[in-house]
Amino acid sequence: MKLFLTLLVRDEVDIVRENLEFHLAQGVDRVLVTDNNSVDGTLEILREYEARGAVQLLLEPSNDWMQAKWVTRMARLAAKEGADWVINSDVDEFWFPRTGTLRSSFDGIGDEVGTVVAHRTDFVPRPEDGRVFWERMTLRERESFNSVGRTLPPKVAHRAHPKISVGNGNHDVTGAELGERLEERLVDIVHFPIRTWAQFENKVVRGGRGLARNRELSQGAYRTWRRTYDLWERGELRDYYERKLVADEKREDVFEDTRVRDFLRSLHRAKPADRT
Repeated sequence: MKLFLTLLVRDEVDIVRENLEFHLAQGVDRVLVTDNNSVDGTLEILREYEARGAVQLLLEPSNDWMQAKWVTRMARLAAKEGADWVINSDVDEFWFPRTGTLRSSFDGIGDEVGTVVAHRTDFVPRPEDGRVFWERMTLRERESFNSVGRTLPPKVAHRAHPKISVGNGNHDVTGAELGERLEERLVDIVHFPIRTWAQFENKVVRGGRGLARNRELSQGAYRTWRRTYDLWERGELRDYYERKLVADEKREDVFEDTRVRDFLRSLHRAKPADRT
């Protein structure tokens, strides 16, 4: 069984290494990565993994953020290169199996199943104290909601197929008859969308400036970007971040979840010479 992961990245230097290390340790055979004009050191990290043979790197110079098109291209390439299962992930998502590893979880799925549903919940930003995000951020929401107050939609992994099409946001796949849909909670997606003030500001500014060019955004996503970008333009984004987003243990809708922290700690202990 060959398990592939796809990632679409742009300026994710604070998390891309940890995402790769996590999923490779979970049994992913190869990661296909499309880099869209990163300038913060992300590309240099990806080149390291490319040299090791763990990453196949595609460079996308377009100024339009065409997520569905680019992820579909990677998913189809994965099928051509021998993948059995494909996980289309965002770089701030960690696909955490309920038991065993990702490899053992997908290897145990019956032939009748063609897609696996994975539900997401967010870790919340914590006060910055010099530690990396995965050491600080151990509070996870019991249920996470999108900008219009609805539960975050799940994502799907799928059996590889050369004619598959991946929808915007990696929430669905079309174009091929893959088989049954497994709704059982086999894998959780733990999500770190906001990690530091600098990362959040960069994300808002980059996204806000790309609104006019991006024809793929849903109305909900558009409203989210528009709202936060307006705050930034008025000089109010930092206050919003500190008052509304940074959390403490007093919030009743969060609980402590140390699985990602503990797993990454174990990786750092196991390979100290490879870490910087």
